[in-house]
Amino acid sequence: MSIITAIAALGGLTLLLAIMLIVANKKLYVYEDPRIEQVEDMLPHANCGACGYPGCRPFAEALVHENTLPGKCTVSTDEGRQSIAEFLGVALGAEEKQVARLACAGGTNVAINRAQYVGIESCQAATLVSGGGKGCFWGCLGHGDCEVVCDFDAITMNEHGLPIVDIEKCTACGDCVEACPKDLFSIQPISHKLWVACKNLEHGEAVLEDCQVGCTACGKCAMDAGELITMENNLPVINYADNHKTKKPIQRCPTGAIVWLEDSGVVIKGKESRKIVRKGARSIGNT
Repeated sequence: MSIITAIAALGGLTLLLAIMLIVANKKLYVYEDPRIEQVEDMLPHANCGACGYPGCRPFAEALVHENTLPGKCTVSTDEGRQSIAEFLGVALGAEEKQVARLACAGGTNVAINRAQYVGIESCQAATLVSGGGKGCFWGCLGHGDCEVVCDFDAITMNEHGLPIVDIEKCTACGDCVEACPKDLFSIQPISHKLWVACKNLEHGEAVLEDCQVGCTACGKCAMDAGELITMENNLPVINYADNHKTKKPIQRCPTGAIVWLEDSGVVIKGKESRKIVRKGARSIGNT
């Protein structure tokens, strides 16, 4: 009799728990629009954050809830964005592509290392040892931390130890910005073609002893650009809110520290910029 009672009690408890779970499921159920899953599948799954959301799933939720537009995803293709807009029946929207820009052109063929760094192949590590040993304290150290952290293979180191950004692959995720100990990377709209490829804060021709393409703060670009460019801390600062669709400021730059960047990746220097012909690395006593 006790066994029957125990079985009955257990069965009753099981039934009670099942009923409680059913009630809780109905009370606590949160409806999720099935379109979210479909929209997420239509996104590139980069989870780069360029859209302003922490990943493709939150972005898909925002799209379905009409809190944003497909054009915000600058990583997807034109066809992909259009497909999402048509599926949801919303406007496509437009968002200018953002890319990572490097404020340094001082590769080994133009910039001198005044001390040899021996240690972990990392810019972060090298910076801890007297700033990395490069003649220009503000320049790229060339150990490729940015290349390592880029999950989209958008950054490669060239033969002169300088990071090159592939505009097509760059998602503006910002990982390179965080990885660079010299704060040389920044995320910029692709329309910012007029660019200062230097962060050196020194003044005068002595700058060229450390880097042949460094800014000497001559101010010629600012003189030629009017209010578009101002000199701050010995560096030109471009006011992108002004009309910056002009190559005029680069023409008289003697070192090519201010350049024009084409969408193809081609870097255009001004007519008076010194030509760089050296292929090998510069060394002290052999400039």
